Amino acid sequence: MGIVHRDNDLGVDVHVVIAGCGRVGSALACTLSEDGHNVVVIDKNPRAFRRLGDDYGGKVKTGIVFDRDVLESAGIRKAQAFVAVTSGDNSNVVSARTVKDRFGVERVVARIYDPERASIYERLGLTTIASARWTTEAVLRALLPEGDRVEGSVNPGGSGDVVVITATVPPHIHGVPVTKVQEHGQAVLAAISRGGSTMLPVAGSVLEGGDHVHLAVNRDAIDAARQRVEDLENR
Repeated sequence: MGIVHRDNDLGVDVHVVIAGCGRVGSALACTLSEDGHNVVVIDKNPRAFRRLGDDYGGKVKTGIVFDRDVLESAGIRKAQAFVAVTSGDNSNVVSARTVKDRFGVERVVARIYDPERASIYERLGLTTIASARWTTEAVLRALLPEGDRVEGSVNPGGSGDVVVITATVPPHIHGVPVTKVQEHGQAVLAAISRGGSTMLPVAGSVLEGGDHVHLAVNRDAIDAARQRVEDLENR
């Protein structure tokens, strides 16, 4: 399989290495690949790659996830993010520590089944997500910068049709009515962050350059909502 290179919502291709091709690993790989990022999935069992499906546009690598040669061949030296999602805590921690300490990858997330161990590794500077709260969106929130990610689903199960996103108002905007970023039936402004404070919008609220707007939007209208904020500069 070849890596797909194309434009995407984030405006940049990020090289991501994923250790483990189980349910979460495969879902994460497909999501990132579909968004135009360069993805390599490592798993010791080649049959696990069947979960990726025919539309997956990234690469796969068979091997032990913490083996340095395997990581090198997966392009870990040029990776901006690494996710360890195997079925074993030890494999996840060892591979994550190797990638962070030896290869200096900036964003590293490890799945940990034991919550007590997770807190220990957090204190060591390793971002962990315990099994009970592990979802694809939780990983994306840990990996992607604010404004490029879905902040959460309006649904206890984490997979609702309404999600919350954050977008940044273009720098030269001044005094634009908040109604400009809303769309009836598609996007509602929930809050505005400015200068370190977050406020609820009220009648007459306006937007300023650099504001972070938090929008509740239909999942299928995420791109349109972000574009509406970007286009404020042209209105």
